[in-house]
Amino acid sequence: MFTDWLYICPQITHWGPRFARELWDVPVIYITETGCPCDDQVNAAGKVEDTDRVMYVRNHLLSLQRAVREGVPVQGYFVWSMMDNFEWVRGYDERFGIIHVNCDTLVRTPKLSADFYREVIRTGRVV
Repeated sequence: MFTDWLYICPQITHWGPRFARELWDVPVIYITETGCPCDDQVNAAGKVEDTDRVMYVRNHLLSLQRAVREGVPVQGYFVWSMMDNFEWVRGYDERFGIIHVNCDTLVRTPKLSADFYREVIRTGRVV
């Protein structure tokens, strides 16, 4: 039963930190890895418009804001991962990063999710 609520998304970023505070009186919480694998495709303009990842991050941040409003001591949130990387099970088929990495040229290109996350950091707001 305990593990079932771990897979509730995006509510996990509300309930997980809240339970940590209530059950163990955790004084400071950092969310260090949240992310989703996506079949990112580079469009003709050379961009990756990963709206699915934008919505994933946005919804997790909104749930986390709810926890903070309720007094949960969250001090930081970090996406997984900054750049696309090799995943042991998926290889490079699905991407996790907010920066696209071309495996042939190693050119790095910010995705739409990187633009979104940068704006959240800059403004301190989730829109």
